[in-house]
Formats: sequence, C-alpha cells, structure tokens
Amino acid sequence: MKRKLIVLTLLFIGMGLTLFAQNARFMTEGAIMFERTINMYALLDKKMAKNRSSFKTQIAEGFKKSQPQFKTLKSTLYFAKNKTFFKPAEDISPPVMIFGQTPEFSQINTIFSDLSTHDQVTQKTAFEDVFLIKDKTRKIKWKITTETREIAGYSCRRANAIILDSIYVVAFYTEQIPVSGGPESFNGLPGMILGVALPHDHVTWFAKSVNDKTIDSKMIAPPTKGKATDSKGFEAILIPALKNYWGDDFNPVLKVFMR
Repeated sequence: MKRKLIVLTLLFIGMGLTLFAQNARFMTEGAIMFERTINMYALLDKKMAKNRSSFKTQIAEGFKKSQPQFKTLKSTLYFAKNKTFFKPAEDISPPVMIFGQTPEFSQINTIFSDLSTHDQVTQKTAFEDVFLIKDKTRKIKWKITTETREIAGYSCRRANAIILDSIYVVAFYTEQIPVSGGPESFNGLPGMILGVALPHDHVTWFAKSVNDKTIDSKMIAPPTKGKATDSKGFEAILIPALKNYWGDDFNPVLKVFMR
C-alpha cells in the first residue's frame, strides 16, 4: 500500500510539472520601464580627484548644497520579434552643469536594435548636434555567474563584462523574457537584461515595471533624423571637439558618449 502511495504521488508530481511546462508563457513582446540613477556627488568627486583646486572645491561644495545626490531619469524599452527600441523619456528638469557640459547627467541615446541581424541605429545628441549612427550591435564578452536577484518581479542572473577596454559592467538578465536585449546598447545575454550597473561610473539602469502587451511595429523602427555616420566616424568627429573643450581630460567624457 505504501509503495502504491509513493508511485501515485510521483505520478501526480510528474503530471503537474508537465502541465506547468505546457502552460508556462515566455514573454517575447512588451514594454519595460527603466529608471537610470546617477550618483552626482560621487561623479563630482571623481572629476576633481586628478585636478583639485580651491576654486573647484568651492564649486563642488556649492553644488552639493544646491543639488540632490541622485538624479533619476526614465526610459522605455519596447521589444517584439527580436527587435528593440530604447527611448528616453523627456527630462523637464534644468540641465546639470559641473565644470561645463556634463553628458553623464542626461540621456543622449535613442537606439533601435535588430537582434537577429545585429544591426543597430543610434540617434545620439552631442552638444548641439544630433547624429544618426548606423553600426552593428556591440559584442560583449559576458561572464555569467551564479548570483541571482529579483528585479520587477522577475528572477534574474548576474553577468559581468568589460566594455570600451576599461568600463566594468554588471548586468542582471531573466530567461523568462527570451529576448537578448536590454537598456541602451547592452545586449548579448540569454534573456532580457533588466538591470545594469557601472559601479566605477556611478550609474545604474533598473527595470521598474514590465508590461506584457502587443507592440505596434511602428513603435519599433529605426530613428531617421541626424547626421549620418558610424561609430568610428562619430568618434573621429567628437575627439577634436572634446580635446578643445576638456584638454587632456577628454577621454572619460568620450567614453560616456561612446558607451
């Protein structure tokens, strides 16, 4: 009798797992709302680390007294049929200025990605100009770890990488959304990236909500306005301008524009 009960129990468990597998739905279409959070005080201290003066110290102290430590910006990632469209929300707050223009505190990218063909079109704002950069999606060598966390109700696994030779990236992706995309130009994991942190750059992107819905194909289309170029061409245009504006300290700013 006892053996029969064990057999029946195992049978019911097996049937339950089979039904779960049949009914499990993996989202391939929808919209994700992200929040980008920037630690402005930490970035300010980082900017001053190599060239600190009494004048800059006064500016920094005044900034910290008048501005909050963190700036939060919103964006939406639309995805369907292995294509994604990352669109920043309009920021109506006054621009943040520290020792000149600071792209770290604004959202400069609108990005269309075709994850099947690896084609990418980025509309990028640089100072007073808008560029249309047509290139391939970034190839990122991820190292997947065993660490997990929950983001926006989804179980996510951690992966680490280095981009642009020196920028350390921590990402969290979920296999429950089997689309190899993510916010900004982050991609290439076996599931949707719902969280990204650049610890040394003091910025994060984390999903706050995931909306499982049908997306109109018109919402996922490449941007069309801007001066046409590719990544190498954009970098060649940008470097002389940054050198003129920032001098020998231009490289960190260049990486913000290129990431």
